[in-house]
Amino acid sequence: MKRLGRRGFLRMVGAAGLGWLAAACGAPSVPSPSPGSPSTPQAPLEVASPPPPSAIPSLTPTRRPLGNANVPGMYVRYFQPFYPPTREEWRLEVSGLVERPRTFRFEEIRSEMPKVTREARLKCVECWSARRTWGGFTYEALAQIVHPLPEARYVEFRCADTYWEVLSTEELAREGVVFAYELDGALLPDEYGAPLRLLVPWKYGYKMPKAIVSLEFKAEGGKGYWPTVGPYTPEGDIQPGTDHPLDLGKGPRTIPGGEITAY
Repeated sequence: MKRLGRRGFLRMVGAAGLGWLAAACGAPSVPSPSPGSPSTPQAPLEVASPPPPSAIPSLTPTRRPLGNANVPGMYVRYFQPFYPPTREEWRLEVSGLVERPRTFRFEEIRSEMPKVTREARLKCVECWSARRTWGGFTYEALAQIVHPLPEARYVEFRCADTYWEVLSTEELAREGVVFAYELDGALLPDEYGAPLRLLVPWKYGYKMPKAIVSLEFKAEGGKGYWPTVGPYTPEGDIQPGTDHPLDLGKGPRTIPGGEITAY
């Protein structure tokens, strides 16, 4: 199977083509709604052009925009091209149903929350994967600072490229989840989600927001971006199917579903 990026598939075949891709990788597809149905996605499927620097508050216009690239070892995937923030200007706003809302600077998240590391294989719904070592902090460490209220059952993530995703606090609190700012012992590169991204090893990559700029604690959940506009499951759990491990330089593997731990 030819490995095309998500943008290429969107432009070539639209939502129907994405359903075929998800089925090939083992992800259950979602039936397309009929024309005129209230559930018909309203968001455009075309990926927007990079926004002008003046439209992005607090970002440095001289930094080059990031987009998708088939980089050897681990591909680069973003919702749309964007200008990444520097670590100096980046802020993480934590708001919503918490006792202590907080806006963190990059050095504050490193100094105030204990660092954990986790070696895990990131799996994309496009059928490829890559095993890397991730460093960052846990949900528990964050919760000890901002004190989520009892009714806060979900977190909505917003990203520098305007991507959004929603995960439950129960999922985020599970062992193995990392709010990552390091990759293989060094600071996370822009290409892979700097300054901060999420790692949830048993879910597809679209459930792992990158270049995170805000977390809002909520009582009710919702769909992330890709389940809203295409045939992706809101849960994003890895399904039985096929995997192409880019870091091994070998052929495809059959996987049983869930976190890939066999190789």
